[in-house]
Amino acid sequence: MTMVDTDPPVATHTEPSVDPDRRPWSRHRRELGDHVARTVSVLQAQVLRTVPHPEAVSALARLRRGIGRAPGFDFTLERYLQVPEHLLGYQPPEDATDAEYAVHDAVTLYALHQQSRREPMHADGRGLGRALSDLVRRSAGPEGVRRRFAALGTASTYHESVYHLRSLVTMLREHQVSLDYGLLADDLLTLRGPDGQSRVQAIWGREFFRSGAGAETDPASTDTAATDTAASDTPEEDLS
Repeated sequence: MTMVDTDPPVATHTEPSVDPDRRPWSRHRRELGDHVARTVSVLQAQVLRTVPHPEAVSALARLRRGIGRAPGFDFTLERYLQVPEHLLGYQPPEDATDAEYAVHDAVTLYALHQQSRREPMHADGRGLGRALSDLVRRSAGPEGVRRRFAALGTASTYHESVYHLRSLVTMLREHQVSLDYGLLADDLLTLRGPDGQSRVQAIWGREFFRSGAGAETDPASTDTAATDTAASDTPEEDLS
């Protein structure tokens, strides 16, 4: 019998395709966050049509007026602010649940973010820390952004956190930096729970550091930081 030498098969390794915008540490939304992301995505698509949907434009303006108010303030916004029954959680009937606050505050902050912008301000996978890291790189006054972020990190109550988020969202809008509002809703829900402040602040901080904003800033840019901060506090005209 003739023996034929054959080379052993060569193992081949195929690198998996990687989304260049996906990080190994990217966060994933929970069920409430997915619900909010779907709601905001539909609203965003209607607003950004070539001819914006009139009801969607009107809804954005009404949602902005709800920032900082209690859930349920306007029953005509039910389709944007309603929480699925199985996600509601328990509260006495006269009080809003944590999930209702999280949805309300996330969607109304999105309405502020999208105001007068023709670019999508909701984007999947972009948590708050990552968005603020991008904002530091784009801003003429990065120290102003850092001060705002630091103020958010030391907030002692849920409502104080929402107050600082409003200022940061205004700055994100000015520099066209998008945010995942589903992730924000998940974070707000955690924020309202036991040890929520420390847990969420740590998540945002790690995401900010991992996104590589860096500690260095242009010395010339620090002079404009106060301008950025002041501008974010100025009431904006409703242009929608």
